[in-house]
Amino acid sequence: MTHLHMYIDGAWVKAESGATRKIVNPASGEAVAEAADGGTADVRRAIEAARRAFDSGVWSSRPPAQRAAVLLAVADRLEASAEELAALETQDNGKPLRESLIDIADAANCFRYYAGLITKPHGEMYDVADPVQAMVVHEPVGVCGLIVPWNYPLLIAVWKLAPALAAGNTVVFKPSELTPVTAVKLFEIFESVGIPQGVANLVMGPGATVGQEIAESGLVDKVSFTGGTATGRSIMRAAAGNIKNISLELGGKSPNIVFEDADFETAVDYALFAIFANSGQVCAAGSRLLLEESIHDRFVERLVERAKLIRTGPGNEEGVEMGPLVSEAHMEKVLHYIELGRQEGAKLVCGGSRMTAEGLDCGYFVEPTIFTDVTPEMRIVREEIFGPVLVVQKFKDEDEAVRIANDSDYGLAAGVFTTDGAKALRVVKRLRAGITWINTFHNAYNEAPWGGYKQSGIGRGLGTRGLSEFTEVKQININLQVQPICWYAN
Repeated sequence: MTHLHMYIDGAWVKAESGATRKIVNPASGEAVAEAADGGTADVRRAIEAARRAFDSGVWSSRPPAQRAAVLLAVADRLEASAEELAALETQDNGKPLRESLIDIADAANCFRYYAGLITKPHGEMYDVADPVQAMVVHEPVGVCGLIVPWNYPLLIAVWKLAPALAAGNTVVFKPSELTPVTAVKLFEIFESVGIPQGVANLVMGPGATVGQEIAESGLVDKVSFTGGTATGRSIMRAAAGNIKNISLELGGKSPNIVFEDADFETAVDYALFAIFANSGQVCAAGSRLLLEESIHDRFVERLVERAKLIRTGPGNEEGVEMGPLVSEAHMEKVLHYIELGRQEGAKLVCGGSRMTAEGLDCGYFVEPTIFTDVTPEMRIVREEIFGPVLVVQKFKDEDEAVRIANDSDYGLAAGVFTTDGAKALRVVKRLRAGITWINTFHNAYNEAPWGGYKQSGIGRGLGTRGLSEFTEVKQININLQVQPICWYAN
């Protein structure tokens, strides 16, 4: 069995307590690795190492071109190890291998994007009324605590690590305790390309101790977190101690709106992809399908027909289109929501059960599940399930579609399907969501910002804004006529 250590102050170490945690393949329920299970003492050592490294300037004072060269080397090694990393990601998380391969490619490209961006001009000059030259420069925030979830273990890690390191920060990184394998591999790459001691630190362990200490520590200048909204609230409270800079990418209950004039088969195809990609374990999943009344019945019939044909199984098997849920506990949570839907009176038209056929019975597989005849107050309509569970709602016209779509505590993403371009843009402009798609779904680009409205979070990742999240803005004023100000008479 593989043994995974933490990376603190340039050394691979066990937890100070000696504690370990088994890492389980969700397709089989079998342990595949044993990871160090860090605690408060471990994360404090990591934070102190990151603080020393930042204050020394060993990384932040390097010219941007030199930092960029290191990040480009990381990208090259990720790309060279893509097949190995994808296989580990699938074993760790359960997603189909084809999805893992896309994630690894996107991760390499993310490092390349920020390596390129950091060498471009970022300052500003201002002409002001006095004989003063005013300017603005962007500097690294300092020590950054980065906390990521289990649904995209490597990719979301890179979405934070690449801009944080590009900007010159030092980091303390905490992967999900369920899926740390590819994070360990990434830090092995960091070591191999010569990232200085203390600049990048990896601490594994539970959020209640490791994550909490990162959020509370007065030595940490920024926390960037992706995960559930309840945990996001806890991080906000903890970060208040030293008024940390925070970025939060939280939950979603995203609407996918299909008008009667949409290309029918295209809309059906994307409706399936919106909810069942990564087994529905996506913050931006299109978990609420809004159908115009005139196409509702035909659309649901076709949707159910195709959902039943989705090939579900272990992600490393040829032809598999949907894998297991990440853990037994999460599977039980999703099954609980399905039972709630039944109890609330929703009509179950597809799936709804754990899959127990031969080869699936030891894993955490749940059927693609679809509910119709739902009402706005139902918990399956309002709460993030984070699994392969879709609720279908009807609307009469454009105004009602927008009202239903916006009737949510979340505002991460939304999709609109129609062949009427003017209608599509009208609707998108009225949707309270940070990421929107027209006649597509789930596209994410390194060049474009990612984040949401309302309880879906604070700040933006990716793009130029993703880099700005890891910088401070400093104003510099230079007096061009150096002489006494004569403010006082004597």
